[in-house]
Amino acid sequence: MMTHDSVVFRSAGLLLGVFFMITGLSCQLARPTGAPLLSRRVRDGIYLGKSRSGLNSATVRVFIQGGRIRRVEVVKHVASWKGKRVIKIIPRRIVAEQSTAVDAVSGATNSSVVLMNAVQNAVEKAYDASLPQP
Repeated sequence: MMTHDSVVFRSAGLLLGVFFMITGLSCQLARPTGAPLLSRRVRDGIYLGKSRSGLNSATVRVFIQGGRIRRVEVVKHVASWKGKRVIKIIPRRIVAEQSTAVDAVSGATNSSVVLMNAVQNAVEKAYDASLPQP
């Protein structure tokens, strides 16, 4: 016998499923696209990058000078309360390692990857195709 509560929970679950299906949002993990910086091939400048996966999204501003990532500024970051932790940690790791493929923050893997991918998106805009590849 179904109780009122079980009907409400089933209905809520169905509505949530329809919402995710219509909006294309899901809880799937973002696929990392990061890589070490190819310093000989990047132009100095300030580049904007974006990434999105499921409910997580990030917009960053990346400052490149002298062939190095000097600073990563998080312009906008949408994540769960756990995912908010990555805002300070991931940019520091990216600058320290000169790579957009750094260790994710434990418990906030998807938010970490989305942020890394946004930085990678910005860095790709800095690459100069006219320079020789390594």
